[in-house]
Amino acid sequence: MTGRFAGKNAFITGGAIGFGRAFARALSAEGAGVVLADVDAETAQATAAELNSAGAKAVAIECDVADEDQVDAAVATAVREFGGIDILINNAGRHLLKYNQPFGVLSRTDLRGLFDVNVIGVVNCTLACRDSMRSRGGGVVLNISSMAGYMSMTPYGVSKLAVRGLTVAFAAELAVDRIRVNAIAPGLMNTENALAELPDELIDNIVRERQLVHRLGTMDDVVATMLFLCSQESSFITGETLKVSGGFPLNV
Repeated sequence: MTGRFAGKNAFITGGAIGFGRAFARALSAEGAGVVLADVDAETAQATAAELNSAGAKAVAIECDVADEDQVDAAVATAVREFGGIDILINNAGRHLLKYNQPFGVLSRTDLRGLFDVNVIGVVNCTLACRDSMRSRGGGVVLNISSMAGYMSMTPYGVSKLAVRGLTVAFAAELAVDRIRVNAIAPGLMNTENALAELPDELIDNIVRERQLVHRLGTMDDVVATMLFLCSQESSFITGETLKVSGGFPLNV
């Protein structure tokens, strides 16, 4: 296939649905092979089948990013199937409304589960992909943070603040291997999960009073940013978290 990412392979965590699936569709349309790593093996297989039927090269691998052994095995399978990894998108994460409650409300089990996926998962996948990227002359790691990481008063927000910190730390640590590391911090998006969880009056307040661009963000807004940060067009950018939030929280 031809395109900006022809000859490149992307390992996408949480690739079965949502942003992960949208990232896979966009990258494969631009020529990349895509690995969909997800705990939901059945849905990941369905997404891979959809991409393959459209002429892409996609494979689904069942993987819990919080489990170091599963991550190592998934990356080894991806390298065997595709020959190597050039792009890692750390998209898998826990983001239910319950994680936006105070620390004292959640059980320690819930808190560990959140940080194991949202934080340790990024560490596991980044370190697992490092050798393959280095052997191919470098690569790109893209982490998915959140605007909640700039207002980190809840467990979810703190986990996404940690993702921003990991982005800076890994950008420094992996620079010697010519691996760039950046992140996207989406704001309020027009996704099924966000609209189902948040009260209408809160959504309207954010869009009308707290954003500078008075509309909901879309999947396409985040996908376009992903394509930029994963491409050579951003070859002089590393260690950055790019807000895709309509100007929120500037207008506060």
